[in-house]
Amino acid sequence: MRFSAALATGNALTFRLNSVLNEERRRAILDLLNHQGRVLVTELSRQFQTSQVTIRKDLEILHAHGLVHRTHGGALPSREGALEDPTLREKEKLHHHEKLRIAECAVGKVKEGQVLILDSGTTTTAIARSLRNFQNLTIITNAVNIAAELSGTAVEVILTGGTLRKNSFSLVGPIAEETLRRLSADILFLGVDGFDVHFGLSTPNLLEAKVNRVMVEIAKKTVAVCDSSKFGRRSLSLIAPTSALQEVITDRGAPKSDLRVLKQAGAEVTLV
Repeated sequence: MRFSAALATGNALTFRLNSVLNEERRRAILDLLNHQGRVLVTELSRQFQTSQVTIRKDLEILHAHGLVHRTHGGALPSREGALEDPTLREKEKLHHHEKLRIAECAVGKVKEGQVLILDSGTTTTAIARSLRNFQNLTIITNAVNIAAELSGTAVEVILTGGTLRKNSFSLVGPIAEETLRRLSADILFLGVDGFDVHFGLSTPNLLEAKVNRVMVEIAKKTVAVCDSSKFGRRSLSLIAPTSALQEVITDRGAPKSDLRVLKQAGAEVTLV
């Protein structure tokens, strides 16, 4: 009887320890998610030195409790819905270093004498700041803050006009669309809120998406510039399918499965 009791006590202790370890790991996963904006099963498995099956179970449990949003290959914070539309200032605080590296890479592909389109966003704003020293360049943009970044430089800026969206400092609506249709450009650097490689590029605002679609139509080359946290997200309004892209510039945290899909679709992929 004493042996049976000891065995039962030992089993109960092991169960409690396992429960604590599982809870600590899931708390750590939530901390990583809040800091990085996205987690991947493969990376979590390596980091916690446990199987991918265990990590998937962790994510499913967190998803069931409404703490994360489960995606293919990982998870996103539960607060990020298809309608979420954070302000530009809020976005600037996220993935800052990755955006700077993406901007530096994008500017390296620009030549004097070209016409570029920059849509609104924090990554494209970083690109605009890096273009200030060009002497013979034309920038078409619907972002008031980007126009301000380039004021006082030799860069020629064409602002579309339109109705101001206070969240993003962008101009949208029929005036912006009509202005764009009268122009053409060599490269469009397109920043997005969501990039589901099976769905396409998306944004939470319908009017913003319409302006972005016209930008894609008038540019000879469309380059998506987005950090890896944007992958796996799907916002309300589709801008363009993945097949509309000629190139994607992102950081090395992007899911390998998504990168394979992009390459299969014919897009050049540059990792920074």
